[in-house]
Amino acid sequence: MVRRMRPKAEMTLSDSERATLQKWARGRNHHRILALRARIILSCAEGRDNKETAALFRCHEDTVGKWRRYFINRRLDGLADEPRPGRVPTITDEQVEKVVVDTLEEIPDDATHWSRASMGKRSGLSKSTIGRIWKGFQP
Repeated sequence: MVRRMRPKAEMTLSDSERATLQKWARGRNHHRILALRARIILSCAEGRDNKETAALFRCHEDTVGKWRRYFINRRLDGLADEPRPGRVPTITDEQVEKVVVDTLEEIPDDATHWSRASMGKRSGLSKSTIGRIWKGFQP
């Protein structure tokens, strides 16, 4: 018995899409999951089927099919993560940036370095929030 598979939609990329995907695939500034998705799409655009692409990147065929389908339906936007449910952040990116910049570029008047308490007092944020911000920016 011959097993018939559904034909895959042809994967064609514009020059700008290909350039963006190649940048994402090799770039170190992008999340590794987005890089994998870009590599999957580039592989599919080269004519590989889901099975070959899955073997190449050591992922499941369903994963390849999912990102192929998302790309065909929404192009580059289809590769981005959807917003996740959860609490809306109460601290803005601007507040985080200000804490980091102040920490790195300024010295408190009465000390040699910032403490969580002194930066909290200056920024209006709690000591624990300052600690989380600093921890997030440690090498």
